[in-house]
Formats: sequence, structure tokens, C-alpha cells
Amino acid sequence: MDAARLQHSFSLVAAHGDEVPLYFYSHLFLTRPETRAMFPAAMAAQRDRLVGALLRVVGNVHQVDTVVPYLQQLGRDHRKYGVTAEYYPFVGASLLATLEHFLGEQWTPQLAADWAAAYGLVAQVMTAAAADSERQTPAWWDTEVVGHEHRGPGIAVVTVRTEQRLPYVPGQSVSVQSPLTPRIWRYLSPANAPRADNTLELHVRAVDGGWVSPVLVYSTAKGDLLRLGAPVGAGLVLDESSDADLLLIAGGTGLAPLRAIIEQLDGRRQRRNVDLYVGARTEEELYDLPALRQLQERNRWLSVVPVVATGGSPGLAIGEPAQVAVGHRRWQGAHVYVCGSPDMVSTSLEVLTYAGVDPRDVHRESYTYNGHVGSPVDLPQEARA
Repeated sequence: MDAARLQHSFSLVAAHGDEVPLYFYSHLFLTRPETRAMFPAAMAAQRDRLVGALLRVVGNVHQVDTVVPYLQQLGRDHRKYGVTAEYYPFVGASLLATLEHFLGEQWTPQLAADWAAAYGLVAQVMTAAAADSERQTPAWWDTEVVGHEHRGPGIAVVTVRTEQRLPYVPGQSVSVQSPLTPRIWRYLSPANAPRADNTLELHVRAVDGGWVSPVLVYSTAKGDLLRLGAPVGAGLVLDESSDADLLLIAGGTGLAPLRAIIEQLDGRRQRRNVDLYVGARTEEELYDLPALRQLQERNRWLSVVPVVATGGSPGLAIGEPAQVAVGHRRWQGAHVYVCGSPDMVSTSLEVLTYAGVDPRDVHRESYTYNGHVGSPVDLPQEARA
């Protein structure tokens, strides 16, 4: 398997842009129509994800070990779409047909053999991970909505209960599917540490143009059923072996995983201080402030600083959460956890770096595998939709 030859050939194919996924999915659905049911009705967003996933794999084919965790998570997560080992040859055949179509005369027997070997390795890693996961956990968890509160403009707190325990740790995320948006999944972080009654709080902001979030905010009620995928992500998981102070910086519903970390520590004696700076555009959007105040009253080691962009009542800081935090003290040596919109996270990282915080001490959301519009072969993304 010639890595350079694979990468060069794929760069030639990728230059055809949207035509590539369009041809691939057309070939797959025409030759294997039974696969169509795994994908959402609207395919526009899905097409980009195929190319993105291939770019990641092919771009690292010369160092396969770096993409193995990604492929393993991809294989485990594909169980929730009903993908089984029998479907992998179908995808492989359509992939090779797509490459041959766009490469034309440059599609040689040697190149075909390289691509077949590369895809065979991908399929082997993914199916093995899926089989291993199947022996340990269900493909998804069915949940009942036991609470639904509108907490602000376009914001809801949805409380669900699973019959089987969902094995997550604070800071991780789970994909959520509503029966109103079949085969479309959206990642959310539970806002609480695991509870004995198997309930989870999901903090949701309705995103303009989103598929799942508006349904969860405006069209979901107590008694409804939702489906949750397996927990993913380790970027925001707390390192409990450290006694370093914690700086938690949240924007909007990015508060959820950070509040889960606080709940994880709730009631414990702490040698370290925990400072939460939670930001919103307006005071009205500080939707969880009463619960945060209660946590602060119970734990002397916790400080909560609400921050708004403009206006606000006395006691609220004005500005961006990271900027307010670095204005209060120096954070060298602290472990910093940041969660919010992509722009908010990016701005916070710049502010922290400029203030002298070691980037290695900054934790952010990261998934081995993730996607907005869930369906097979998703592009990993970190933004929330």
C-alpha cells in the first residue's frame, strides 16, 4: 500500500468538490437501495462529511496508528444507525467506483489494489470495534422525558431518564435523536454527574437552521421518548489526580459539561479552588444561575462569576468570560476548562495564551468522532448545532 500514491490520487478526486459525494451516494443507493434507510432525508450536509472523513483517513494513511482511535469510535458509533458488518463491502465497492470514475485513465490496477487494501484496513478496524462494543453496551439508550423547562429565549432544560444506566463521566457528550427527526443526531453534554435515578439534564439552545435543537426546545414535552447514543469525548473530563485549581469558562449552554464537573465535586472537601465564569449575551440568558448559586452556597471552594456582554444588574461582570477571568487574577498552574460556541472557545484560548496560561493546561471539548447531522460516515466536528 503506497501512502503517497493514495494521497496524490485522492487530492485529484477531491478537486471535483461536491460532485464526489454526489456520485458516491448515487452509486451506493442505486446499487444497494437498502442502505438509503440509514441516512437522513436531507443529504446536503451529509455529503461534506464523507469527504471530510476520507481526508482524515487518507491524510494519515502513512501513520495508521494515529487514525485507529478515530476509526474505532466511528465503528462503535455506527451501531446506532443499524450498520452491520455486511454493509461495509457495499460502501467499499461504491468508494472504488467513485475513485475510478473521477480518475479515469489514472486509475491503474496498482492504485485499485492500494485503495482496496486501505479500505479493507478501515473496515477491519471499524467492524472489530463495533463487535467489541456490542458485547458490552447497547447500540443506544431509550429515554423518557421527565422534565422540560423553558429557561430563556430559545433555551430549554430537558430532563430524561434511562431504564439502563448510561456509562458516562462528567465532561463527556452523548448524541440525541428525537422521533421527530429520524436518523438525525445532535451532540449534547449532560449537565449533571451520574445520578442514582438515571436522570440526565440536557441544556439546549435552539440553533437557527438546526434540525434537532429546535425540536428539543419547542416541540418536546414530558412523556416524549428520545434516544441517546454512547458517550464520547475526553477533552473535558476532569483529571482527579491533580490538586491544581480549576478555572471553568462557559459560554451559553456550553455551561452543561462544566456544571457536571462541579456536581462531580459537590459535597467533597477540596484542597483546590474552583472558579466558574459563565457568560451570556444578556442577563435573561443566564438560565442556570439559581442552580449555580445553590452549588456555591454548599461548597466554599466554588466561586461563580456571571458575565454578560452588555447591560445587566449589579453583581454581573461585563465583557467576555475569559477576559474577565484573566482580569481578576493570574491563572498559571491552574487547569482550565473551556466550553461554548467555536468562536467563544477560540477567543478564550487567545485571551488565555496572551495572559500566560500554558496551552497544555487548557482543556476543551474534543471527540474522537462527532457530527451534527448524524448518519454513517460523519465528519468529526466540534461545533454545536
